[in-house]
Amino acid sequence: MLRLVLALLLTLSAPGLAAAQGAMTAVKAKDLVRASLVAEREALVPGGTVMLGLHMAMKPGWHVYWRNPGDSGLPPEMAWRLPEGFAVGAVQWPVPERIPVQTLMNFGYEGAVTLLVPLTVPENAKVGGTVRLAGTLSYLVCEEICIPGSAELSLDLPVASSAEPASGQAALFARARAALPEAAPGPHRTTRAGDRLVLHLDRPGLAGVSGAAFFPYAEGALDNAAPQDLAVDEAGLRLTLTPGDAKAAPEALAGVLAFTEDGTRRAYALGPEPAPAPTASALAAPEAPPAPASEETLTLWSAAGLALLGGLLLNLMPCVFPVLSIKVLSLVRQAGESATRVRLHGLAYTAGVLASFLGLAGLLIALKAGGAGIGWGFQLQSPVVVALLAYGLFAMGLSLSGVVHLGGGIAGLGDGLTRRAGYQGSFFTGVLATLVATPCTAPFMGAAVGFALTQSPLTALTVFASLGLGLALPFLMLTLFPQALRLLPRPGAWMDVLKGALAFPVYATVAWLVWVLAQQVGPDGLLAGLTGLVLVALAAWAWERARHAGRLGTGLSRAAALVALAASLGLVAILDGDRATARTALAQGEEAFTQARLDALRAEGRTVFVDMTAAWCITCQVNERTVIARAGVQAAFRAGQVVYLKGDWTNQNPEITRLLERYGRSGVPLYLVYRGTSEAQVLPQLLTEGIVLAAIGQKDVAAAQ
Repeated sequence: MLRLVLALLLTLSAPGLAAAQGAMTAVKAKDLVRASLVAEREALVPGGTVMLGLHMAMKPGWHVYWRNPGDSGLPPEMAWRLPEGFAVGAVQWPVPERIPVQTLMNFGYEGAVTLLVPLTVPENAKVGGTVRLAGTLSYLVCEEICIPGSAELSLDLPVASSAEPASGQAALFARARAALPEAAPGPHRTTRAGDRLVLHLDRPGLAGVSGAAFFPYAEGALDNAAPQDLAVDEAGLRLTLTPGDAKAAPEALAGVLAFTEDGTRRAYALGPEPAPAPTASALAAPEAPPAPASEETLTLWSAAGLALLGGLLLNLMPCVFPVLSIKVLSLVRQAGESATRVRLHGLAYTAGVLASFLGLAGLLIALKAGGAGIGWGFQLQSPVVVALLAYGLFAMGLSLSGVVHLGGGIAGLGDGLTRRAGYQGSFFTGVLATLVATPCTAPFMGAAVGFALTQSPLTALTVFASLGLGLALPFLMLTLFPQALRLLPRPGAWMDVLKGALAFPVYATVAWLVWVLAQQVGPDGLLAGLTGLVLVALAAWAWERARHAGRLGTGLSRAAALVALAASLGLVAILDGDRATARTALAQGEEAFTQARLDALRAEGRTVFVDMTAAWCITCQVNERTVIARAGVQAAFRAGQVVYLKGDWTNQNPEITRLLERYGRSGVPLYLVYRGTSEAQVLPQLLTEGIVLAAIGQKDVAAAQ
């Protein structure tokens, strides 16, 4: 995630973004991947099963992905178009390779790969007829850059009473089957050794083993780039792994173990494979969920209108309140200024908001085009960004409390916002308002942003600009009509009291950011973040002392302030390395979301409530505490035997990102209710107890409590 934050600085440069887009469009995906649909038999037999092959041949140096792509990427997906009665089964995935890309580790295929998919032919298929099998294969092909691609594939086959092997395809299908993992040759188990996991394969007599690698089925189960340490003894093989989740149960680890023995490549499937979706093959692209009526005909202008409304409502969110408090104070001070100055402050603030939203939109577009699984609020998945935002707001609070005077060049951080020609301060206040608004998803906003990120760059930028305009509009309207400022009290001594009072919502926001940081990092990282706050306070105090000291004292005080500030920034480097050791704890009755668990529950016909949340998402926390955690809702879950799956997006999680994208969302919250194999019901982003109870079919339970 730190790499994504650094990329923001490059993307905010228009030439940099144009160059990135140009690099990705210079090469077409179809020039990099040749895809075809083939069958193992010459004909289809009624009531029988025939093996199909999705064959992909890649240009040298390029790769596509396995079912679990690793640290980045997307697996191939096939949206089938089959005649009535025909059905495809779960894809059979060949053993992948570990593909390092800079500091990431991906799982995929280079050269060529054939994905096997069984096709069931209905009993009533008419002998003598011809059947067309077709679909759209979507994939991501990557080298240093990633290019999304698709191919329209089709195959016409006759229906006959018997079928011979297809001429010319025997070798291809033989190679495809040889690339599949075998059943484990002996008992296997996983144990914990400190903060690592040890995979044991009991198979005496192993010799000449090298190049061992384990590929987990579940995304995020392991730290993919960490070393996998191999040991072989008379009992068998041991592979020491680094978990991606420190709380992961050893017995839950399942995947494919591959190694070379005396020059022969071997691979074994260990543990149960994820259950395929109940109504489609694992490779089939899921049907789009039913959209609410207001979203069925979403267009550019309707999405822009929803974004404008969402931006307006963002002003009511608690994450934006501290910045708005400071702008209220600035309006009070500007009440006696000329109308032209007041309007220019409003325009500068609006320009800061719009520039920030367009910069975030450009970064999202570029990274998603490169295969990154991210969405709205993604930068707050980085503990580095959370800590830096806490430091900046803490400095702002100290300024409002009178500990330090911040003016001039850093006007956007304190009460110097409106001093003299503080238009730069108003601009950067708009930037700050955007940054602290990103944890929130207001009503109307989720559908608009989700729509934007599936459209062309121009459409996406238009929708994000509308969202930014909505956020800036209340303050802009007050400044464009200065008559409204006459309703505010005249400046006076009371303003110092108001300024000091406004520091406390800022401190409250800092406390919330520290809580978010505690969900993302371990004890060492949290200590580093808190120590950084102490150093920020020391820097502010030393800088203020410099204003009242002599020449020598001024130099020493400023040097001390700069050293303290540099030290606080240096501590930030600890945070990203410590992040893998902490996760949000699950409360009693909750289960951690995985796609495999959701598919298994649906196959059993269970009712499932899916809660996609994050520690930095204010809306999520409000819904959880005021609705989901209520006794009536929890009793209804128990009475209806509803399984509560909670997906934590505090840190990046590709499985959660994909589910969000499937339902047209680019960020949390997302609430889904599944009843068996039927498609999910999407609940509003602001929940009530009645909405949840009605969705799970238990609306009378709470009343009985």
